[in-house]
Amino acid sequence: MTMNTSSSKSTISKKHLIAIAVVLAIGVGAGTFILQGGGKPRAAATEDDGHGHGGHTEAKGHGDGEHHGKGSEKGHDDDKGHADGEHHEKSEANGPHGGTVFKEGDFSLEALLSEDGGEPRLRIWLSDKDKPLPLNAATVTATVTRPTDEKQKLTFAAEKDSLVSREIVAEPHSFDIEIIAQTATEPFMFVMSKEEGKIELTDAQIKAASISLDNAVKANIKTALLLPGEIRLNEDRTSHVVPRLAGVVESVNASLGQVVKKGQVLAVIASPTASEQRSELQTAQKRLTLAKTTYEREKKLWEQKVSAEQDYLQAKQALSEAEVAVANANQKLSAMGLSASSVAGLNRIELRAPFDGIVIEKHLSLGEAVKEDTAVFTISDLSQVWAEINVPAKDLPSVRVGEKVTIKATAFDASATGTVAFVGALIGEQTRTAKARVVLDNPKGAWRPGLFVNVEVVSEETAAPVTISADAVQNVGEKPVVFLKVDGGFIAQPVKLGRSDGKRVEVLSGLKAGMPYASTGSFVVKSELGKGSAEHTH
Repeated sequence: MTMNTSSSKSTISKKHLIAIAVVLAIGVGAGTFILQGGGKPRAAATEDDGHGHGGHTEAKGHGDGEHHGKGSEKGHDDDKGHADGEHHEKSEANGPHGGTVFKEGDFSLEALLSEDGGEPRLRIWLSDKDKPLPLNAATVTATVTRPTDEKQKLTFAAEKDSLVSREIVAEPHSFDIEIIAQTATEPFMFVMSKEEGKIELTDAQIKAASISLDNAVKANIKTALLLPGEIRLNEDRTSHVVPRLAGVVESVNASLGQVVKKGQVLAVIASPTASEQRSELQTAQKRLTLAKTTYEREKKLWEQKVSAEQDYLQAKQALSEAEVAVANANQKLSAMGLSASSVAGLNRIELRAPFDGIVIEKHLSLGEAVKEDTAVFTISDLSQVWAEINVPAKDLPSVRVGEKVTIKATAFDASATGTVAFVGALIGEQTRTAKARVVLDNPKGAWRPGLFVNVEVVSEETAAPVTISADAVQNVGEKPVVFLKVDGGFIAQPVKLGRSDGKRVEVLSGLKAGMPYASTGSFVVKSELGKGSAEHTH
């Protein structure tokens, strides 16, 4: 990390002086001295070359102590285009207050970016012939221009022996500050450049580190809502098998985890009640047979006028009662889940699978006495499962029945698509969330109940004015930054992020469209930033 502060100043030509004199004719004295500083680090001036030009050489790592003697540098092409009287006055660093000193004739200005009070602000001291001037001797304003072309106006208020900017100069401190001091007779302009936090990397180093560059562009982003969820049993295809009659287990034909088919015998239970019910049915059936025979005989006798009609009617009533008794006995057996007969015996109850599924619970063993309401087996069809989602109240408008969603496992790399089948009408008092449900096909059984998942709900696709690659976002000091490409390297540019679809991220502030940044490999730039973080100074 380096922090470079450079400054320079030049007077204007006679033609320019005439033009400025016209503009400043009201209330401004003639004569404008403008000091300008380049944004690149420069070495201290070497000896004069005999033509009034000091030979500059390129250097790195200059801090606030950098100063320039009278002369020109390569960036000015040896005074090409400059008026005869134009020159660069020197700016001395490490002034009385530790700041950078800019001079023009007898007038001098010391500038320091200070964090007194905990917030970075620009402090200004004025002097004439190296003697302090009163703070009202000049009206001072400043403009901060950042590499993102963002500009910030600074105004100043008197505080003790200095002028302090009312506005905070936020991080990162990589910018040019144009300072204008308007005295009673003439204006002065100075430019202070800072490159604090710059990660210096050459083009060759960027290529060797496989750091790819991209430009912030306008793009369409699908708004995605990520919600936590859990795979659960499909309760519409889950059954608790109960014997319905108390008895003793005589055999168990299914084991835990076994795949069973509809109608397959799971266990056999001996129950006295089952014997009583089947016996009742058999008795009713025999009475019905006798009643039918009696009815047919009495009917013939009555038709032949051998017997009285009363005997015929009594036989008919007895037949009807026998039919009712048989139907009643059958209904009792059906309600108990019993067949009319059993190969194993009248007292045997065969527990059968209600549908194709897997035995996920088993609560009986051979010889065990079970009650009529004991859930001895739980069978579930895992070919379909539920993904249950916890939806915060604020996100309920985005989760609608019929909405397409993507389910992603948190424990391994797997995803599937489904449709929201249900959204709860109630919000939990403790969780402040509503339940939503997605029916998920599970042909291979990979979506096991109890598995935690993330559910991505995708809404409409909208255009974003400025977007960057999701790989470009790094966190520095728990804040998102993008490494903006500048001459000679990168700077960490704080950004405010908006929507994301996993591939591109919307930038609400901090970058403009067209600006270059480090996308793939941005973590390499972050590692270089960490190497110099201990050198952070102002």
